[in-house]
Amino acid sequence: MARHSKHAGHIGSIDEHIVAQAIDLTKIYGSQGNQVTALDHVNVSFNRGEMTAIMGPSGSGKSTLMHCMAGLDTPTSGKVVVEGLEVSSMNQKQLTDLRRNQIGFIFQSFNLVPTLSAKENILLPLQIARKPIDRRWFRQVVRVVGLEKRLDHRPSQLSGGQQQRVACARAIMARPSVIFADEPTGNLDSRSSREVLGFLRDSVREYGQSIVMVTHDPRAASFADRVLVLADGNITRDMAHPTYDEILDVFAGDDADDGSTMEGAQA
Repeated sequence: MARHSKHAGHIGSIDEHIVAQAIDLTKIYGSQGNQVTALDHVNVSFNRGEMTAIMGPSGSGKSTLMHCMAGLDTPTSGKVVVEGLEVSSMNQKQLTDLRRNQIGFIFQSFNLVPTLSAKENILLPLQIARKPIDRRWFRQVVRVVGLEKRLDHRPSQLSGGQQQRVACARAIMARPSVIFADEPTGNLDSRSSREVLGFLRDSVREYGQSIVMVTHDPRAASFADRVLVLADGNITRDMAHPTYDEILDVFAGDDADDGSTMEGAQA
């Protein structure tokens, strides 16, 4: 899936197993005397073909980390690298090209165009970028997300779970290097959540997709290959294939992160 932009220089050799990384990443909000350090010299690599969940209490820096990784926010210092390209030094045009070619997004609020059908929503980014549509890949993605019979429906005619599966299909349709998912199951019931998370996990296992997901939900995080836990702008845990119970144990005794409040809190 690695593709490199003509508009930004490489920072040198990069491990082919790494799709994105943060190097000494710091993000400070506010002015002197009223500063908040959202990220405090974070170093982390995200592996290709792996699903990583980022967890932590409200204000821990998890959404800031994802936004910096995706080029949606600018770090105060340090570097963000995606596919060997330094995102943190790109201008707006280079960032637009990067998001169009390398990065996919899935948001809690679905972000579908209400006047378009499910099919039109899925294909919209490719049409905006004037890219050819691989009909075989489209049929495959639609089949995997189980939307074959709903393609002509508009978002208002779909359930929340179906809308989020349309958003997932839209993200993976362009075959991005990495998909960033911000609370992708936050507005879904438990059954729809399992359907969406199952699709994301299958896209990793079957297609080698790389996914970085911010979530408050331990159940959602248990679908991931790896779970990072942030607190006060630092990574405090890096867990490989943790179970639901192991994730719960990390937050045991922390009222800010019990199962009921993690679900709806904002980072």
